[in-house]
Amino acid sequence: MPRTARPRGRAALAALSTCVALGCGTGTVPPGDRPSPPPGAPAAAGRGVVTWAASAGHVGEAADDRGYRLMVHTSIGGSDLRVRLSNAFGEQPVTFADVHAGLQRRGAALVPGSNRRLTFDGAHSVTVPAGGIVYSDPLPGHVPAGRTLAVSLHVPRADGALTGHWLAMQTSYTTRGDHAAEEGAANWKRRTGSWFYLDAVTVRPREGTGAVAALGDSITDGWQSTTDRNRRWPDHLARRLAASGSAVQGVANAGIAGNKVLLDGPGQSALNRVRRDALSLPGVRTVFLFQGVNDIKAEPGATGAGLIAGYRKLIDRAHAAGKCVVGATIAPYKGWQEWDPAGEAVRRQVNAFIRGSGEFDAVTDFDRVLRDPADPERMLAAFDGGDHLHPNDKGMQAMADAVDLRSLDCEPGRAVSRTPSAPG
Repeated sequence: MPRTARPRGRAALAALSTCVALGCGTGTVPPGDRPSPPPGAPAAAGRGVVTWAASAGHVGEAADDRGYRLMVHTSIGGSDLRVRLSNAFGEQPVTFADVHAGLQRRGAALVPGSNRRLTFDGAHSVTVPAGGIVYSDPLPGHVPAGRTLAVSLHVPRADGALTGHWLAMQTSYTTRGDHAAEEGAANWKRRTGSWFYLDAVTVRPREGTGAVAALGDSITDGWQSTTDRNRRWPDHLARRLAASGSAVQGVANAGIAGNKVLLDGPGQSALNRVRRDALSLPGVRTVFLFQGVNDIKAEPGATGAGLIAGYRKLIDRAHAAGKCVVGATIAPYKGWQEWDPAGEAVRRQVNAFIRGSGEFDAVTDFDRVLRDPADPERMLAAFDGGDHLHPNDKGMQAMADAVDLRSLDCEPGRAVSRTPSAPG
């Protein structure tokens, strides 16, 4: 997957809201700072369901006195917003001195009255140890579904490796100094195509609501979809779920560009990160596994037997955590520079396992959705983002439309669908 490219184009996204959303309650913020959580004991998430997530990795070097205004799109609405801040790849503790959450109006500007302070065990600041994560206290008020939140952070001192998510396909903003409480855009001039420190947002929806975590690579991450338009296939899936009345409404995007199932590379391998990036997220009922093409096209590439063994380990870990696993077939990629007949043979072998083994709780056949009937080794031109590996917006929509929504709300080990069915 390309690692030096940057997201294409930007389109303005206005996320207007009425006072009832996020900014209505006044609330009382307890003053002062308290001791930070001890290493290895991050604050509990409490009740809630993930509404947004991005898998953490090492994205550069940290710097002192930096502000980050991070734009993230909710999938499910609810009360009691919490954010999860990650220092998973940090080498030193990092202190967040000021954290606010509001609603995006336009660019870096926020809806007036919506930006509110988050606390951590009642304190205005929190220090997260190297390798740690922390959840904020719940923020009273309602968070709307399908809106863009702005989570603003001030980091007064930081050193060493910076934890974040490189390929956001979303424009966020950085600054110097503490401007987290400001709703205007005057001090937020620098744009970025990455997210920093923030790796999950949760809300408390109606009782009985759950979420799905999409474990994937750059296709799930949204490369070749339109920046700032939320057209990754998990975004389209979230909109389908919202319209369906399904008990599963939250969608966590756990895609990392270039990621593999078996080996670390861009990000930790799926085997090494599945617990943090999927199984630990509040409310997740189902892991949607769509990975393997990077293992196949690597040099040397994975064998079919090796990749299948990796899938089985992921299935076992998810089932042991009480989660269902939906397996998605690997899409065609002939025309990509690393395609060759040997890799194609492995792809077909692995897809046959996904479709026919019965080891997944359900199957979605992205191969059949995206391939060209006249050349099944190649993606259909209408869905091709231009590099023969990554689907465009239309292809992302077709992928989401192919998911049987019933498969996302099941009991582990009790199949909902072993073969692809009509969208439900």
